[in-house]
Amino acid sequence: MPGLTYSRVGMTAGDGSPPPDGFRTLRVRASLPADSYDRAAQALFTWRMHRAVPLLRLSATAAEAAPGVRVLLRWGPVRAPCEVVWTVRTRDMAGFAYGTLPGHPECGEEAFVLRRAPDGAVDFTVFAISRHAALYLRPTGRCGHWAQRAVARRYTTALRRLAER
Repeated sequence: MPGLTYSRVGMTAGDGSPPPDGFRTLRVRASLPADSYDRAAQALFTWRMHRAVPLLRLSATAAEAAPGVRVLLRWGPVRAPCEVVWTVRTRDMAGFAYGTLPGHPECGEEAFVLRRAPDGAVDFTVFAISRHAALYLRPTGRCGHWAQRAVARRYTTALRRLAER
């Protein structure tokens, strides 16, 4: 099976270094209900958040996110194959990132991270470091970045809704 389409695997894990040349960053944050951390982490790791986004279809090689699990996201005719490259699950932090595989319209990584503050507040962040890979996206410039931001916002809305239950 083909491997990841970029070389700096783990770049969304937060080592503080700048993105590679030609890559851009995207960060979307949302507050979740204070008592929702465990429910949100469960919905995140079991792909329920992804499946709750309208028009997005997901298939995965495992029921839960873990390193090496392959994911195929589909949005209409767009196919976006990914592989989970890292996970974290502690008392106050839970999340994972997947990296792009050949055929994905972007090249890079996207991370989904929940944090619980000492006061119980829960924060969810979608963080991506990427660049266009598909030739049809290159002329879109900022429009492609806008679309990626719109999807990230849908993830936060979906997780907030799932965490409130």
